[in-house]
Amino acid sequence: MLFQLMVVLSPSSSQIIKPGCQKKCGEIPISYPFGIGAGCYLDDSFAINCRSSKAFLARINLEVLNISLEANTILVNHPVFNTCGSAVDSKVSANLENSPFFFSHTRNKLFGQGCYFLAYINHNQTYAGCYSSCFLERDPTTVCLGIHCCHSPIPPFLQFFNASVEVTTDNPDIVEECRLVFVVQEDWLLRKKWNPGNSKAVPVVLDWGIHNSSFHLLNITTSTSTSHCNVFTNAKFANKSFSTSTTASNSPFYQCNCNRGFQGNPYLLKGCKGVVTGLPSLLLVLIGAWRLHIMIKRRKNIKVKEKYFKCLLMQQHLTLYDGSGDRGRLFKSKELDKATNHFNVNRILGRGGQGTVYKGMLTDGKIIAVKKPKEIDERKHEEFINEVAILSQINHRNVVKLLGCCLETEVPLIVYEFIPNGTLYQYLHAQNEEFPLTWERRLKIALEVAGALSYLHSAASLPIYHRDVKSANILLDNKYAAKVADFGTSRSIAIDQTHVTTKVQGTFGYLDPEYFRSSQFTDKSDVYSFGVVLLELLTGQKPIISIGLEEGKSLVNHFMDSMQEDNLFDILDPQVKQLGKKEEIVTIANLVNNCLNVNGKKRPTMKEVAMVLEGIQASSQKDNGNVQQDYEEVEYETHERTEITECWDVDTTSTG
Repeated sequence: MLFQLMVVLSPSSSQIIKPGCQKKCGEIPISYPFGIGAGCYLDDSFAINCRSSKAFLARINLEVLNISLEANTILVNHPVFNTCGSAVDSKVSANLENSPFFFSHTRNKLFGQGCYFLAYINHNQTYAGCYSSCFLERDPTTVCLGIHCCHSPIPPFLQFFNASVEVTTDNPDIVEECRLVFVVQEDWLLRKKWNPGNSKAVPVVLDWGIHNSSFHLLNITTSTSTSHCNVFTNAKFANKSFSTSTTASNSPFYQCNCNRGFQGNPYLLKGCKGVVTGLPSLLLVLIGAWRLHIMIKRRKNIKVKEKYFKCLLMQQHLTLYDGSGDRGRLFKSKELDKATNHFNVNRILGRGGQGTVYKGMLTDGKIIAVKKPKEIDERKHEEFINEVAILSQINHRNVVKLLGCCLETEVPLIVYEFIPNGTLYQYLHAQNEEFPLTWERRLKIALEVAGALSYLHSAASLPIYHRDVKSANILLDNKYAAKVADFGTSRSIAIDQTHVTTKVQGTFGYLDPEYFRSSQFTDKSDVYSFGVVLLELLTGQKPIISIGLEEGKSLVNHFMDSMQEDNLFDILDPQVKQLGKKEEIVTIANLVNNCLNVNGKKRPTMKEVAMVLEGIQASSQKDNGNVQQDYEEVEYETHERTEITECWDVDTTSTG
């Protein structure tokens, strides 16, 4: 009835290009700031060449399939990387650096097709990838689940990458087979039922904006009665580690849209026109009634959703209630909105695989951390329920404490205690002179984390596997005590008996190669990841390092080489070498070696690891003097090396 009474007048021929400029190239409409010919585009980045009725980005030479002003995206054809008969191969993408374009991490996927290989992309130590095996026949009617094909998200703000293939079998017949790896629009993959066929190029979505240096050329303001422009930067949507261009992706960009009730081109002066005119008083009343109906319906949906999540939480044996208590409480959405200043970008503490963490302050002055999941889907709901259920079982001084959650919002929120001093990763790899990581502090942090993991594995009411142990998930409180965080991918044995997954999850450099091969996660997989953290504490180096001209080498392999060549002390952090006792360093090196054993059954338990560290700390406290060390004639333990030279990262890394 409402729509029958509305008088809708479409703006007469909404202008989307500059006057006198070519409107189309073939069947592709061209919208300003893009344009064909001099004076028709904003700057060289948006110049379009029209050749044989096909549109191409002039500077990058990618074929344009669609331009969306509303979504600020452009759909382009991007080549498929095909490799045959090579165990290891790598090819480069189109180079978007120094341009206003980024491979969209929300609309694209990394896709690989073939047997027994790793498909991955990397640039500036930003990695994403997946593994495809062929131990079963793939059902073509189902989604891609790692059988004959695989897929994974890509990092945000990516402008260039190497696409690589690494075969994981020595079978010569399989090595000779052809494999595909490429970034592709996710919707296109779904329409193709995860089978790209013989495509040599596939559609890829690029996000775009107007660079700060070019915005003045538009001759528009950032906010009018008909349009608005939002400023975004790399730091707003991604960690600095995702930055791929110091000249482009760190600088501000603008994305503009017409206001509600207007349509057209917000990048042109007066380009947005009204779409609704002649509203009588009756129509205004009906609109008011309609809005009231929507508001009531939204509140009803909130109640239904809240009830739904409460039921799920109860199934996980979680006690959440309206009030305060050891298990946490239910927060109101208005309370958290106020606490975080409407989830202001300046309140962001970090970004993780499951979402963004904001700093907040409650009305009583208590400082909190609020995790807001990235998106709404069944998997994110499961991760939310899982993290709350897991944390509700844990009561340990070295595990981040759950304060409660909020079920009223579109995306459920989790509230934790606030940990003020950042992550261990930050102190190891961007060392702070105000808090140097002395040998004693490194031992203390290692023991605290080992104690927490030992508690999770054996002392909690139900054994819990963390599944993403890394230095970025170890926080330091106001006394620099370690707190293990980020339980979104964790599992309790009672919840997930088999621990067999169709998608390998983890972080590049930390992932257990045995889990990678079998997709079966055990407590010894956490032990492997903790061994990598110990290695970071010993060497001060990141899990993926560059040695000479060799980029992207695993720190684990570098450590193994040093142990076998009797050069351990050449790779130690200077503070460790100066302040640590030789016997303690060797003991921990051998402990690391055992934690990184390719055979999970031969690794120690976390309880055994904690006992070794307790013994070292007790010995260290007896003699804190800086003794000049003799590093000759040191004996190390060695064991079999793994065939997989690198671990694997499916989810983008985080410090959230």
